[in-house]
Amino acid sequence: MTFSQTPIPSGSIARRITRRTAVRYGSNEIIVGGGAPVVVQSMTNTDTADVIATAIQVKDLARAGSELVRITVNNPEAAAAVPAIREQLDKMGVDVPLVGDFHYNGHTLLNDYPDCARALSKYRINPGNVGQGAKRDTQFAQMIEAACKYDRPVRIGVNWGSLDQTLLARVMDENAARAQPWPAQSVMYEALITSAIDSARRAEELGLGGDRIVLSCKVSGVQDLIAVYRELARRCDYPLHLGLTEAGMGSKGIVASTAALSVLLQEGIGDTIRISLTPEPGGDRTREVIVGQEILQTMGLRKFTPMVIACPGCGRTTSTVFQDLADRIQTYLRAQMPLWKADYPGVEGMNVAVMGCIVNGPGESKHANIGISLPGTGESPAAPEFIDGEKKMTLRGERIAEEFQAIVLDYVKQRYAKSDAPTIAGADAP
Repeated sequence: MTFSQTPIPSGSIARRITRRTAVRYGSNEIIVGGGAPVVVQSMTNTDTADVIATAIQVKDLARAGSELVRITVNNPEAAAAVPAIREQLDKMGVDVPLVGDFHYNGHTLLNDYPDCARALSKYRINPGNVGQGAKRDTQFAQMIEAACKYDRPVRIGVNWGSLDQTLLARVMDENAARAQPWPAQSVMYEALITSAIDSARRAEELGLGGDRIVLSCKVSGVQDLIAVYRELARRCDYPLHLGLTEAGMGSKGIVASTAALSVLLQEGIGDTIRISLTPEPGGDRTREVIVGQEILQTMGLRKFTPMVIACPGCGRTTSTVFQDLADRIQTYLRAQMPLWKADYPGVEGMNVAVMGCIVNGPGESKHANIGISLPGTGESPAAPEFIDGEKKMTLRGERIAEEFQAIVLDYVKQRYAKSDAPTIAGADAP
């Protein structure tokens, strides 16, 4: 058998070249496109008119790592609440930019509630439901005029569940006139893409800068999303917002989002992402932020928090000790990141291995920055601990978890601390 001598690719991803859009609040500037890192964003599911509940959820999403947070602005009560939400966030020291999600009546709300228009850092417009017939052009223009007046960027977000029916009919008529008509699925793709690009061009004609526009064409199917965004990316240079419009609940939503977005991101397509997970009853909204971060980090596109490598377990690991330790360390690392990211630059790229037996344990631990190989079933009750590839000590006894957490903290302080970094109050407690 003859094997190719072609070198294995280095793994770097060539990003699609796009315009650069800035979303600002105060001194916080988030860049979308133009080669900037892919931005993670999310959306609240509170009643926007409930100022305190919405502000708290925005704070939680921002703390989890959402760099933009979208809120529904669907009625006068919600529009009136937006400035108060912004004020509450300011009091809490949360400077995440807010994006207003408008449907049907956005033109009215932006005109009637100028304080809302000013408090938002970006507007989302769905061209499929800004109005019908002659009203569509007028009401779309009014929203773009507001964006120009307040110098706000806009996401023109097309959804296949609310596609402009007049435009769809036009595209279908054009298709029927072809010598070889396209299949219905391709007609739908073309209508989505045409709606987005035509709306963006119209916005520019109305005075909105081309560097103030982000596009999205959201669908629910994985293969549909990939096909639409490949063609959209080919036909324009606007930054693109990626995400399934309804990903689903639990593992289904995570798998679908990962499958779709990973293909596009690997091809350099996508400048900001949102993982539209349906929360389980009482579930944590921040999960969608964590999933988005983990997609980007596992692909090597960004680093957000130290990664914990842990084996899946097998018949050699009937004890749950390594599972408990892996969960404890992963939770600890994520909880510390809001404190660590300023004082320990680079810590987000740290790898920690928590392994369950001697088969792969020592080897994986050596490849990590810091690792531990716990004893499997029937093995000697000892846990060798490795730092930067070298075995440093062996932990024994009932307090292995506490001792390893303390070792991790000590490693972070020594490896990543700035020379002027202050001591984190309470951080030494395991």
